[in-house]
Amino acid sequence: MKLARALKLTVISAMLVALAAGCASEPTDRRIGVAIEDTAISARVKAALAGDPDVKARDVQVETFRGVVQLSGFVDSPENVQRALDVARRVNGVREVNNALIVK
Repeated sequence: MKLARALKLTVISAMLVALAAGCASEPTDRRIGVAIEDTAISARVKAALAGDPDVKARDVQVETFRGVVQLSGFVDSPENVQRALDVARRVNGVREVNNALIVK
C-alpha cells in the first residue's frame, strides 16, 4: 500500500515538473505549429516576390520568425527595395517586414 502511494506521488510530481518545464519557454523558442506557419509565410512571400516583374526573387532571401519577415539579398534599385517590402507586407500572415536588402 505504501509503495503504491509513493509511486503515485512520484508520477504526479514528475507530471507537475514536466508541465512547469513546458510552460517556461524562452522568447526564441517556437512550437512546431509556429515553425510550420513561419515556413508557409516564407513560401508565400517568396511566391509573391517571384510573381512581381520588378523584383528579382532569386536574389532575395526570405526568413520568417513568428510572423516577422526579414528580406535580405540584392536588388537593382531603391525602388525595388520599396517594391519588395510592399509585396511582402501584403502577404497573409506577415506581421512585420524587416529590410536587409542591398542595392547593387
